[in-house]
Amino acid sequence: MPAMPPPVADERAGLREYLAAQQYAFHAIAYGLTDEQARATPSVSALSVGALIKHVTNCQRGWMQRVAAAPELCERDKRPMDSQAADYQNEFVMRTDETLADLLATFDKQNAETMRLLESVDLGAAVPVPHDVPWFPNDVAAWSVRWVFFHMIEELARHAGHGDIIRESIDGATLYELLAGLEDWPATEWLTPWKPPTHR
Repeated sequence: MPAMPPPVADERAGLREYLAAQQYAFHAIAYGLTDEQARATPSVSALSVGALIKHVTNCQRGWMQRVAAAPELCERDKRPMDSQAADYQNEFVMRTDETLADLLATFDKQNAETMRLLESVDLGAAVPVPHDVPWFPNDVAAWSVRWVFFHMIEELARHAGHGDIIRESIDGATLYELLAGLEDWPATEWLTPWKPPTHR
């Protein structure tokens, strides 16, 4: 995928291309990392590259459940709060029994479901706002599906930027050289594609 989305002809194509670009950024951020590196927390942040991938996977899943249920509220989690809290905490840690390859595979499966919904749903449909969540507005009855997909682009972009900093803290690699290495761009005098250390 090129470093920038292609020209777009309409709203749905714009949402699709910009969403895909932000999803793909996580493959570049993770490119060439070992499981140990993906689990590392080398910056001020307590998060790792692997944890960010888990988080954006689950973030998309939760919002797509709302989209799929619209115009109704999606089914509430009826488990005890301590079980819900444990799952939420797990979302922000790459455990020692998890691999980067598996996390990326789960991420890509969710990416495909997100894109399937984007292609099939009414962008103007109402997505009810849960009013028992403190960071959601109390004075808004519903978002549109359109709003949700713009929010997904926002969420993915914010966390991809977070991931850029963590990755640069691991080995100094930055996004364009990672993209160049991942996609085998030709080297130029101002951009050298990143390669894993064993291939340098």
